Amino acid sequence: MRQRLKSLEKGLPFAFCALALTSTAFAVSRHKPASQTPQKTSIQADPREVHLANIKQLTFGGENAEAYFRADGKSLILQSSREGSPCDQEFTMRPDGTGVRRVSNGQGRTTCGWWFPNGKRLLFSSTHEGSPDCPPPADKSQGYVWPVYPTYKIFTAKPDGSDLKVLFPQNLKSGELPGYNAESVVSNDGKKIVFCSDRSGDLDIWSMDADGKNVTQLTKRLGYEGGPWWSPDGKQIAYRAYYPETEKQISDYKSLLAQHLIRPTTLDLFVMNADGTNVRRLTNEAAENIASFAPSWTHDGKSLVFASNRQDPKRRKFEVYKINLDGSGLERITFGEQFDGFPNFSPDGKKFVWASNRNGKDHETNVFIADWKE
Repeated sequence: MRQRLKSLEKGLPFAFCALALTSTAFAVSRHKPASQTPQKTSIQADPREVHLANIKQLTFGGENAEAYFRADGKSLILQSSREGSPCDQEFTMRPDGTGVRRVSNGQGRTTCGWWFPNGKRLLFSSTHEGSPDCPPPADKSQGYVWPVYPTYKIFTAKPDGSDLKVLFPQNLKSGELPGYNAESVVSNDGKKIVFCSDRSGDLDIWSMDADGKNVTQLTKRLGYEGGPWWSPDGKQIAYRAYYPETEKQISDYKSLLAQHLIRPTTLDLFVMNADGTNVRRLTNEAAENIASFAPSWTHDGKSLVFASNRQDPKRRKFEVYKINLDGSGLERITFGEQFDGFPNFSPDGKKFVWASNRNGKDHETNVFIADWKE
């Protein structure tokens, strides 16, 4: 597909796990939580958004996305371009938008924040050990592409950002690049981590123990497999994938990957068992040039919510949808004017958080929360 997603180019430049957030919001301290500037937080839902009630805006200005709940539902970790940093950093905040705190070190670029279920440590990927500077943007001459930075390592830290440690990969030889290691999610029992890596020479899904040991490759088909997410019971993994099939597609994919790039304009959803077996395709829309991504589970483990541009003929506008595990019951959840994505339920299923362009200026993406209505 050569069609460019112009809504993404004009303020929604995706990174693999979240938005490539580049605008500046308001200053907060890494060590001392800071309340946000008072704003009108209540937002009117579109009448068609029948599952969403009491919508509230949690961030104001800049680019903010991928807000995920801690296991107790009392905190969120998110990716944002605050504090004047030109690169994304990781932050935590309360579900009412207060107590904002930077938990990454402010260097390099970070992505894909997550919590360990006991709340004692958090997880994210960062390029800062490769260089404290921002990694270069993707080569626009290649069209609409995502960068796959080969300096991404997976780190853990305490909830205040202290005690930052490399989790994976460890013990690299002098001058050896870690490769792309990101999109990591911890299972609900805290025992396993699933992530995306190019350590096999392709972009595959891997799992490892919570201490970074027993690394196992779960997918081996040529193509990009990423955005993995454990089911609530830890028995299944949902993910997004692009599989080149024609000779031209395969050549294009391999050429871009050699340059640490990927073209994400066609993505489908899949589910597999936790050991990589029994792969099931939920969507099959490559021929329609549809991109479906960011799948996460409903709290009962019976369905997925995800973002897709399936109903926009120009494939520029993303909304949130819900789908059953057999591919049935597709239902549209959001009806924004530009972008809605990165959906996530609270552990009890009563709250729904997502990122959206609604109620903002150009190039702004903010985090919203709502009560979920069945």
